[in-house]
Amino acid sequence: MQEIFNVTKEKMEKTLGALQSEYASIRAGRASAAVLDRVSVDYYGSPTPINQLATVSVAEARILNIQPWDKSVLTAIEKAIQTSDIGINPTNDGSIIRLVFPPLTEDRRKEIVKDIKKKAEDSKVAVRSIRRDAIDKLKKKQKNSEITEDDLANGEDKIQKFTDEYIKKIDDKAKDKEKEVMEI
Repeated sequence: MQEIFNVTKEKMEKTLGALQSEYASIRAGRASAAVLDRVSVDYYGSPTPINQLATVSVAEARILNIQPWDKSVLTAIEKAIQTSDIGINPTNDGSIIRLVFPPLTEDRRKEIVKDIKKKAEDSKVAVRSIRRDAIDKLKKKQKNSEITEDDLANGEDKIQKFTDEYIKKIDDKAKDKEKEVMEI
């Protein structure tokens, strides 16, 4: 039974981690290297993340500098950023690529908040699905006479507590991200 609890908690933790990385890549009006996490550059025939080809640093609140270690990859990085979905045009001065994050409009902020809420709801659905799977496993054990009805009830309570805990964490992350996006 303990193994079911451990696996359940681990899956819920991974769901929360996935949500955090999704939120890290959401552009909130200020520069963040995380927006480049999903951008890969064709480097000698293999897709390579930008952070493995260059130093990515925040120069100012809304400016991100990308300085490649190999200058020959500069145009490839620029092209990869232009074709990505981050919506920022890079400026290339021959040695550094700069990304200037424009201030977000009110409408764009509201769109981002909707996206944040949708991602949070998707994560909650995933957590509830993990809960359902764990309870099904406990019921199967009880049906096979491996655990008692009391063990089943206690197990269901424990799994429900995990679920409540992770749903609260998801809500907290969503509120924090919304607050970050809505502040000007």
